[in-house]
Order: sequence, then structure tokens, then C-alpha cells
Amino acid sequence: MTNVIKIEGGHKLNGEVTISSAKNATVALIPAAILADKSVVDIYGVPRIKDVKSLKVLLKELGVKANFETEDHLVLDTTHMKNIVLDHEEVSNLRASYYFMGALLGKYKEVKMQMPGGCNLGPRPIDLHLKGFEALGATVNYTQGYYDIKADKLVGSKVYLDIASVGATINIMMAATKAEGRTVIENAAKEPEIIDIATFLNKMGAVIRGAGTSVITIDGVDTLQGSTHEIIPDRIEAGTYIVMAAAMGEVVRINNIIPLHLEALTSKLIEMGVDIEMGTDFAIVRGGNPLKAIDIQTLPYPGFATDLQQPLTTLLTQAKGRSSIRETIYTERFKHIHELKKMGGKLESNSPTAIIDGPTPLVGTKVTATDLRCGAALVVAGLIAQGVTEIDEIYHIDRGYDKLDEKLNALGAKIWREPKASY
Repeated sequence: MTNVIKIEGGHKLNGEVTISSAKNATVALIPAAILADKSVVDIYGVPRIKDVKSLKVLLKELGVKANFETEDHLVLDTTHMKNIVLDHEEVSNLRASYYFMGALLGKYKEVKMQMPGGCNLGPRPIDLHLKGFEALGATVNYTQGYYDIKADKLVGSKVYLDIASVGATINIMMAATKAEGRTVIENAAKEPEIIDIATFLNKMGAVIRGAGTSVITIDGVDTLQGSTHEIIPDRIEAGTYIVMAAAMGEVVRINNIIPLHLEALTSKLIEMGVDIEMGTDFAIVRGGNPLKAIDIQTLPYPGFATDLQQPLTTLLTQAKGRSSIRETIYTERFKHIHELKKMGGKLESNSPTAIIDGPTPLVGTKVTATDLRCGAALVVAGLIAQGVTEIDEIYHIDRGYDKLDEKLNALGAKIWREPKASY
């Protein structure tokens, strides 16, 4: 039975919420762990999101034992791991399944798997990943929906990325950990999640320098050992709750954050007139201030995150004046505009730009989460809107937000799930 999320709007938020670990780090850390040779890896702070369930299925296919010892402590044992063709349906459900390419290529010098899936955000080719693998000496063949990537041996090389791609940076870094000699990735992405993966691999015995800068150097090693690692907080989840607090909060404290990771968002919210107090690992948002329209352009980190563009769009419907958003990362990331218009928002999108006029009252109705962050935008809208909002296709939301209903209800929201009505 398929469920929908329902939200009764208009309830003020108060109290504290603790942010889970980073989805975008988790979905790379788990594949990175299989680089460990016949050993045990302990990862702490693993969020219980749908993408982790999908990764566990793929690990089982590869013969890796993966079990939760506690709520968020995942133990992986690679002792009986084997390299098989990855053609399980979860590969096409999960964009991040492509991280198995770099990990398996590094470990076994060969990987064969289906085309990865994920949110439909327009063309997100993996040609940069493949170009990196080829630079290390691998040959890439694509036939009948399968990538077959193999090498007699991987040899360190210089790889220049035409676009500072997070996925390509991590994937090439993983493959290069077991290449002969030195690999240099130029124009590497700088996202915090990349630093987290590099830190984890270094604990396992890799030699990676420069993560978080535009030039990453990897000196290949023969073996990697098991290790223990705690995942960094999720800056996108943190940003989403800060936006929710700005929209409907009286006094809300958001715990377990890294303020530096959120500066692009918090500086824009302050520009809007939101009252935010930043601590060492928390933020306190005091709502109720009139909001002003602003202009935003999404950019690679440390610029404004594309993943926070959609939730912030909802907040901009409540700001006085005309706001504009220019999307430079995923130009298809405007599907939430159509859904917000159903709720009474005054928005227009002409890719790569959206215009929002406010403030406009939002009214609850039936809407669809077309992707993960569209879902987040609709949850924000549901909190604001008069009446009840019904959100369909909520599996997208569950891919990236851990215990969403529980956390929001604890703050005073009214959110619940029920079976989708059949007509």
C-alpha cells in the first residue's frame, strides 16, 4: 500500500531538532568501505534513509555483510566479498550506486554494472567519471544498458575535470587509492562530503592530500584495512530545517550542524530579515520577522547549494517583493514551481531562472514530490499553508530525510502518513 504525507498547516514550531548525518557523504562512504581488504569497517551516525537500505541490498549482492549494531552504527565485513555483475533493481533506483564503479575498479580492476538511476533532474552524465577511469588505464565499454570497465592495472595519472563534479571527484579518488603511483585530480569539487570520504579512506590506509581544495593528490597503496568513522552532519537537512524554522518557527534550535557548511544559506536568510543566531554546532532561529525578497544563484560549494534552492523557493513566496533564482547546476531543478503554483504561489520558471512574487498565502491541496528536494519544498509549503496539504510520491523524501515526521511533530507541526486513496 502506497502512503502519502499529510500536513495540517499553520502550526508554529518551537523546541530543538538534531540533524542526522550527511546523506551525500553516507552514500559514498558505504561503497568506499568495500575497498577494505578482508576486514571489518565500523561507520557511526548512519541515517536510516531509503538510500541506505538500497546500498545494503547491493552490499549483500557483493557478499559483504552489513548489519546495524545499534540505531546508527553500521558494521561491514568484507571477508567474503566477491566481484559480481551489479544488475539488481536497486542500481537503477539509486543514483549513488555509481560509487561502486570506482570502488570495485580500484579493488578488482574490473566492474560491470547497469546504468545508475536516481532523481530525474535532467541530464547528469557520468562521462567525467569514465574519463577519469580511462586516464588511470581502464577501458570502458557500454552495451545493452551495462557498463563494463576493466584494466590490467591502474596507473596514477593527471585528471582534469571539465566540471567540478562531486561524484566524479569521489569516484576517481576511490579508484586511484589502489592505482600504481600518483594521481592528481585538478578542478576537483570542494564539498565537505569529499573531505569526509578522503578522511575515511586515509584512516583505512590511503594517502590522499588536498581534499577540500581544487587539487587532490592520491598516492596509490596495495592494501586498505578496516577502520572506524563517524559521518559529518547533513548540511542540506540542516539547511532545510533552518528554512522551516524561518517560515513557521517561534524559537527553534537546530543541533549537530557545522556552521561553516551553511554560510551561503544563512547569509542569504539574514539578508531576507531572518533572525539567526549561530553557535559552535547549533543555530537558533527566531521567527516572526517580515521577510524581504532576495536574488540567488546556485553554485558549487562554497556557493549556494542547489539542494537548498527548492526549499528556499517556498520561503520566498512569503517574502515581500520579487525574488529571482538562477540555477546553474541542474537546470531541470524547477519541477517544484508547478506544485507550489497549485498551492497559490506566484512563481514563474524559464530555465535556468525562476521568479517569485510575494508575499502570497498558500493553501493546502494535493501535490507531488517529483524529486527529493522538491519534496522538501512541499513539506515547507505544507507547514505554511492554510488547511491540509497531501504529498504523493513520498519515497523521494524518504531517500534523504531521516525521521522527518517524528522530528517535525516534536517541534509542534501536525504531519502524518496514511494510505493513498484509490479512485
